[in-house]
Amino acid sequence: MNNDIKLAVITGGHAYDVVHFHQLFRELPGIDAYVQHMDDFASSRPAERAAYDAVLFYIMLGDKPTDGPKPWLAGKHQAALEALGQSEQGLVILHHALLAYLEWPAWNDIVGIADRRLASYSHDERLRLHVVDPAHPITWGLSDWPLVDETYEMADAGPGCEVLVTTDHPKSMKTIAWARSYGRSRVFCFECGHDNTTWLDPGFRQVLANGIRWAARRV
Repeated sequence: MNNDIKLAVITGGHAYDVVHFHQLFRELPGIDAYVQHMDDFASSRPAERAAYDAVLFYIMLGDKPTDGPKPWLAGKHQAALEALGQSEQGLVILHHALLAYLEWPAWNDIVGIADRRLASYSHDERLRLHVVDPAHPITWGLSDWPLVDETYEMADAGPGCEVLVTTDHPKSMKTIAWARSYGRSRVFCFECGHDNTTWLDPGFRQVLANGIRWAARRV
């Protein structure tokens, strides 16, 4: 019996390198990823959405999700998102998904940042990432490492967040990776992940894969 983690990877609202993004998830061991637009996820039947062990968001959509007028095939975004946290299905918030739904309090609660407005961003910055807790399942055995990625200047992870990775880069938020809970769900947030330069990095891949496993309660 295949025991791979069944992962929904949700996109929308931001351009990305499709080929290399798909390649990233194909190469994460033990993870069976299904990349799809938010419209496709929202238009799926509730039982189909619930069948995923975890849902990873790589979206940067709107101020608030709505179920208002839109083509029927787009589904009901708000209803699909309001179901999050009602089960033990894991949640992973990757990179620009931290900036999705800026006017929606529920997304603030999922991410763990009350004010997610972006002060500035910068591409191709050379970061030194510090592993706060190398004993946590997500960062198990990792040491500090360098990474080239886009940075965000915004508020750091707030109360209720277990910070796992930080940086002291002057153009970045300090908290880079953190774990928390939302309802019955485990939530893993990871600021990194702009493009293939980052996606190829072994440290990034290890933290991402471990974060997915942790959120899905496999570790």
